[in-house]
Amino acid sequence: MKNLLGKETSPYLLQHQDNPVHWQPWSAETLALAKREGKPILLSVGYAACHWCHVMAHESFEKEETAALMNEKFINIKVDREERPDIDQIYQSALALLGEQGGWPLTMFLNSNGEPFWGGTYFPPENAYGRPGFTNVLETISEIFKNEPEKVTKNRDALKSALQNLNLGPGGERPKLTLDVLNRIAERYAGEADPVYGGIGSAPKFPQTYVLENIWRSYLRSGVTALSDVVIKALGAMAQGGIYDHLGGGFARYSTDARWLAPHFEKMLYDNAQILDLCLTVHHETKSELFEARIYETIEWVLREMVTADGGFAATIDADSEGVEGKFYVWSRDELEEILGDHAPHFMEVYGVLPEGNWEGTNILNRLAYPDPLDTESEAALAPLRQKLFEHRQSRIAPSLDDKVLTDWNGLMIAALARAGQYFGEAHWIAAAEAAFVAITTHSMESDGRLYHSYRLGRAQHSGLLDDYANMSRAALTLYEVTGKAFYLERAEQWVEVLNAHFWDKNGGGYFYTADDAEALILRSKNAHDNAVPSGNGVILEVLAKLHLLTGARDPFEKATTMVRHFSADLGRNFFPLATLLNNFETLVNARQVIIVGPRSDPQTIDLINTLKDYSLPTRVLNILEDTATLPFDHPAQGKGMVGGKPTAYLCTGPVCSAPANTVPDFVALLQEATAHGPA
Repeated sequence: MKNLLGKETSPYLLQHQDNPVHWQPWSAETLALAKREGKPILLSVGYAACHWCHVMAHESFEKEETAALMNEKFINIKVDREERPDIDQIYQSALALLGEQGGWPLTMFLNSNGEPFWGGTYFPPENAYGRPGFTNVLETISEIFKNEPEKVTKNRDALKSALQNLNLGPGGERPKLTLDVLNRIAERYAGEADPVYGGIGSAPKFPQTYVLENIWRSYLRSGVTALSDVVIKALGAMAQGGIYDHLGGGFARYSTDARWLAPHFEKMLYDNAQILDLCLTVHHETKSELFEARIYETIEWVLREMVTADGGFAATIDADSEGVEGKFYVWSRDELEEILGDHAPHFMEVYGVLPEGNWEGTNILNRLAYPDPLDTESEAALAPLRQKLFEHRQSRIAPSLDDKVLTDWNGLMIAALARAGQYFGEAHWIAAAEAAFVAITTHSMESDGRLYHSYRLGRAQHSGLLDDYANMSRAALTLYEVTGKAFYLERAEQWVEVLNAHFWDKNGGGYFYTADDAEALILRSKNAHDNAVPSGNGVILEVLAKLHLLTGARDPFEKATTMVRHFSADLGRNFFPLATLLNNFETLVNARQVIIVGPRSDPQTIDLINTLKDYSLPTRVLNILEDTATLPFDHPAQGKGMVGGKPTAYLCTGPVCSAPANTVPDFVALLQEATAHGPA
């Protein structure tokens, strides 16, 4: 047997092709090999930008002695969690059922059917940090597998049963979901906010944008400013903390401390898409200069560093360079003084630089001591200093780029870019979003509309998952609203048809994570839980709601309401991971349809569209058309047209449309009435 990862395209798997471990890719052939040899499977799941994955690789997988032990006693499978989130999701759930905190690297032990019986995450080479050493784990698991099979069977059966029950969801009462219930949930979310440093919970802190969006939406409904304060404080802390790259733009995955100072330095496409989206939603109301700057800088980073040759977006940038976490991003005081000269003292004060370092003897640039923008002149003076440091940093050895193109993550960034491009009038952002959409539909889609999950080096791989269809459908609808090109709407309809045919649970409602004709795993997952990315069932709820409103089709609405009833049973058990589903329930029941009748290119149509920039409307559905006769017969705007021969706007909620508005002041009056916050 030998290491077979050299035949793969995943940068993460290719990182391990020279390990002395006889790594195999996940496949039916590998499972059959384990059965023939009577060995347990060691499943190792990670991703290219993962710091602790690199640590475990250096400490264990690159060592001949450890590799020899692994090769002797196990069939060793290496999986890129970004390529195979379906596999990762199952075994992360199994680890949680063992009472362990999930994460990466994920280390699971399976039988030859792929059924788990024990696992963990990172293991040090020897006993340390209160964790058993990896070689001790290997010896113990192998010994139990050979000599105490009843223990393995007992653990396997318990995990298998628990996984199946988890997939069924809770039984019993299904509470009715209403906007009032959403407000009470938002209050509970807000109660988890850190009042000192901002954000949800304590260290380690993740952006949790879907939770913050839920709180923001409740503020818009209720007018309770304490809710908006939670969101603005969290975004401000992220935007000024060390989690943000103040020289090159873009946010790291999470902060290891409560202050948002010290990140794990990997940059993920999905995090940046979601933070962009939330900053944009909040900026509609606050007009924050800080949030606008971070939106522009982050998009500049995406377009500079994350666009692949065919126009898609790459997945991640590594945390490590030269084998050291964060080395590319940190600075010594001496370096800064040498590069910036007389300007160094002021710069270092503003950016939190300490003589002894603010993190592990070095400095992460941050503005936590100066959270508010300085005066215009002072900010302008800092810009060329940042540019000077950025140019100097370019001479360093950069972290590696994982340039595989993931369909679901691309969907998130396409939607964020298109929205931002329309809002700020940046046509090239919209063009970049459209180019990425073309890249996905060209390289990662079959002629019948079936999607693949990933492509790289000319190879599309792995059947499309719920998240791929959900996020790309949402991106298609966003591009339709922004550009008016009908084929985007048609593509979203086509993808939803695929979901209905191959993913819909005909017995209980909701969509499975994998298609009915995809590779069979030990479990076909179905839930509405947000993880690192928003829940596919949560995202598709928004898509279904919008398709119903844009086309008048009844089936999307019926599917949406069935989903809400099905997943509402989770509310009593744990509503915290359901934020995306809850957010898009509001879109289902309280959408604000903006119908503008008139030529899209007419200057007055453009003026009416631009008027929307001053109103934070997360449930907005924008439809610009020249003739409402194209709308379904029962649409509330059916038959309405231009007034006085001028482009005219209607604001529709439920079955009722407003009076027509064919001037900006009249439209402003409609929007102000519709967005007046409830009693504080």
